[in-house]
Amino acid sequence: MPDNVTSLFRSTAAHSPSMAALTRESDGAGPVDFCIPCNPYFPTPAMFEEMAARLRDIITYYPSSADTITAELCGLLQLPPQCVAMGNGSTELITWIDHLLVRESLAVPVPTFGRWTDQPMETGKRVDMFPLQESSGFALDLAQYAEFIRARGTRVAVICNPNNPDGGFLHKHAVVQFMDAMADLDLVVIDESFLEFADAENEPSVVQEAMLRPNVIVLRSLGKNFGLHGIRFGYLVANPALAGRVRSMLPKWNLNSFAEHVVFMLKEHGAEYAQSLHQVRRDRMDMSGQLSSLPGLTVYPSQGNFLFVRLPVGAEGTVVRDRLLTEHRILVRECGNKIGSSSRFLRLVVRPQVDVRRLVTGLEQVLYGTSRRGAAVPEQATGTAYSSGTAAVDRLVTQTNGAGTRGLAQAAGAGMPLPAAASAPAVGPGGGMPVPAAAGLPQPEPQPVPQEAPRPQPAPQPVPQPVPVPQLAPQPVSVPQPQQLPQPAAYPEPAPQPAPAAPPLAPAAAFAAPAPAPAPAPMQVPPATGPTPPGVPARGGLTAAQVRGTDGLSMAPATGWPGAQSWPDAAGMGQAAG
Repeated sequence: MPDNVTSLFRSTAAHSPSMAALTRESDGAGPVDFCIPCNPYFPTPAMFEEMAARLRDIITYYPSSADTITAELCGLLQLPPQCVAMGNGSTELITWIDHLLVRESLAVPVPTFGRWTDQPMETGKRVDMFPLQESSGFALDLAQYAEFIRARGTRVAVICNPNNPDGGFLHKHAVVQFMDAMADLDLVVIDESFLEFADAENEPSVVQEAMLRPNVIVLRSLGKNFGLHGIRFGYLVANPALAGRVRSMLPKWNLNSFAEHVVFMLKEHGAEYAQSLHQVRRDRMDMSGQLSSLPGLTVYPSQGNFLFVRLPVGAEGTVVRDRLLTEHRILVRECGNKIGSSSRFLRLVVRPQVDVRRLVTGLEQVLYGTSRRGAAVPEQATGTAYSSGTAAVDRLVTQTNGAGTRGLAQAAGAGMPLPAAASAPAVGPGGGMPVPAAAGLPQPEPQPVPQEAPRPQPAPQPVPQPVPVPQLAPQPVSVPQPQQLPQPAAYPEPAPQPAPAAPPLAPAAAFAAPAPAPAPAPMQVPPATGPTPPGVPARGGLTAAQVRGTDGLSMAPATGWPGAQSWPDAAGMGQAAG
């Protein structure tokens, strides 16, 4: 593939170039796609043949109304149509959620799907970003996230489960508890776009719970799960009032004829769809194991149909991406333009084993110097100069008091130490903990890291106490904090700084018989001085503009899967047809 195709990446700010653009710039054949998170096993070849045979009618005539297509989908998923709104892709629904339901501010953990940060910023909302820590494998601590939301007075909260790009997963009882704790917010959005690829529990979706709550929306994708990104369709589930408000704003023919044809085909192909999800989960385990054998490469636990990996010290993601594309015809997602990430991270889509072997071979040649252009990783690397996007966001939040990049620059000029990104271990068997580099591969000798002279530290700021929230049980059960493991000896990095433990949320069982909750104490926040201007941080929050540019894997049990006469329910798992 010619080198000039890599110039396409510079013309797209928020994502990779489309497969169509890459194909036009090459010799007519696209690369092996490890970038777009799509189900490679569905639709089946027979389904594609059926669609091809009806192509003329599909593209010639108007589709049915969105209400007709939504009713058919709801019949499959056993959901009431009045609680569902279908959109021309989840991005259309995110746009309407922002315009209709986000008034002032929105909180979201980062890194995550870029539209959750960029869309509200584009309409002048305040975006409060909660940085996921590399030292804890980018796991989301819901108790700390809830405290963050209270401290900033945010009015809308977003959770992506699993999260994109790292694949982090939250169990259903924890998400339900968070929804109840945030019952006073304007809106809580649970983005389940990749949840059907998860196998950590049998029924992980919260769609049934969302329909009973006045301020919760669950967002779900169809294109990703069905392997049809080109057909833009997705849906949201909420109580009838919320769903109806969004549905009333959508055009009558916002769903195209391809979407209609696929939805009406699905009732005959439930068994094939369930098998495709099962195969993706098996491939995820195999791919994680193969990638974890590469020296210095960290693979994070994932419940999505993708893996988040950190390149070895010294490797630049854009260089690795471009060389994989031009030398090996492999397209990967480099994550340097994701807030809270850096160009040292890649998101790799789960694909069949034959493609994964090709990817591993390409990475070996690019990273370790067995190709004609040499290695992308220096022979000796200490990692002392690396600071990830996660660390940059964390510095902005904790050390500049909302002053953004200007405050960061002033702090650096005054001699404030900038903490390096904490190393996180790679995925290992059994508990999703890191896997060291393969013992049989040569490893360079570790080099001593020079110690820096101590510098004066800034005075610690008082931490606001979390505000009691209605419906939280008075006796919370402690939840073990994520364990930090050392980085493999061949690639030493600075030790992570321990994060203060946050009080855990109570388990979902505590809500079976709720006790009377005490009245919430008044929040300790600065007095309001009037409306916050668009794009300006309030109460110590940060806008996306300030941050940008600052420089589990066990198989699901055999029971519960759909058979030949059944279809996965709205939670993505098996449910016998009635």
